[in-house]
Amino acid sequence: MDAAFTAEQEEIRRTLRELVTKRCGPDEVKAAVRTPAGYDASLWSALAEQLGLPGIAVPESYGGVGCGPAELALSGEELGRALTPSPLFATAALVAPLLHRLGTDEQRSHLLPRIATGGLTAALAVPGTGLATALGLVGDNVGDWSGGGRAGGVQAKLSDDGVWRLYGQAEQVLDGHSAGLLVVAAHTGGFARSRTLLYLVPEGAAGLVRTRQTSLDETRPQARVELRDVEAELLGAVDDADVPGALAAVGDIAATVLAAEAVGAADRALERTVEYVKQREQFGRAIGSFQAVKHRLADVYVQVQAARSAAYYAAWATGTGSGQVAGQASEQAGGLALAQSLDALRTAASEAVQLHGGIGFTWEHEAHLYFKRASSDELLFGPVHRLRARAAERADLFRAATAPTPEAQPTVAV
Repeated sequence: MDAAFTAEQEEIRRTLRELVTKRCGPDEVKAAVRTPAGYDASLWSALAEQLGLPGIAVPESYGGVGCGPAELALSGEELGRALTPSPLFATAALVAPLLHRLGTDEQRSHLLPRIATGGLTAALAVPGTGLATALGLVGDNVGDWSGGGRAGGVQAKLSDDGVWRLYGQAEQVLDGHSAGLLVVAAHTGGFARSRTLLYLVPEGAAGLVRTRQTSLDETRPQARVELRDVEAELLGAVDDADVPGALAAVGDIAATVLAAEAVGAADRALERTVEYVKQREQFGRAIGSFQAVKHRLADVYVQVQAARSAAYYAAWATGTGSGQVAGQASEQAGGLALAQSLDALRTAASEAVQLHGGIGFTWEHEAHLYFKRASSDELLFGPVHRLRARAAERADLFRAATAPTPEAQPTVAV
């Protein structure tokens, strides 16, 4: 593994940081999340036109930049530093890989170039609150999380005229209220041939109702999506595609990007806290000079750096197809990196709130933006202990630990 960034990757980081620092301060973030879209449309256009960010991991044959998950994760880290609200994660980390993996040539040619230019945003709609389960991050996603033939979830039915129609509701759809395209996971086949398939639903479809929800972290807006006899297009050419496998593969990419975002946010929260403790005085001296404060911040620094290493490894492994956990070549590293990064962000955000003193405990202070991001991401994609348990399950760590050992043979004295 080569841990050094290429000149091109460093240029992506430098250019993106300059743009985000200039146009996405705490006040701009708070103003952007209160717009109908939930993000600054002009900043999104700049990210698309100047950097090609929405298509950074889209192949060049479909109008993208042609980079990989490593560059996408690097972009996520820079956007995470400022908690930049944007549809990048939902569009580029969730939907675009699914379209490329499962879509027909016609669907790819029609949708991916529009995503690459930033003209089309997209969202993945999963029933209930099971996004982490659907992506295979906290458990096996071969199950009834999409509906299971029972009431609830989202159901798909093929009408007599050969048109798929969707019924049901999906909660916690990231950027679902503003996305131009929804990829909906729905159950079909009843009990005889029960399976989960993915369907394309454009904005404005008859019977589609989208409502933006109040969420803990306003920088990652969520929506409730209701489907009332909505006409949809099957993603892919056949209805026996390996949808759970595709979702798990995309889940590894998504977890890697989320881990990088959390590392960027934790690093910036630590920087701002260090800046503050150098200025705030108590007993005639800066509180940053107290040994106890130094120790606390040193612990946060070590945790952030460890999380950064885990995120970078996951990005490298995902990009090369070499994700490993405990030597298992078929396993994925994104979930473990995400667990470590969420831990680091929660610790950095908590220390930021406490070390900022009385002002840090007010909701208006920017430290709470990081605290809310840490709490919200763990609710959406965790919890951390389940991310780690899933990684251990994939690596067969529990089975290896409990495997019976051969009984010792009795010795006979001669």
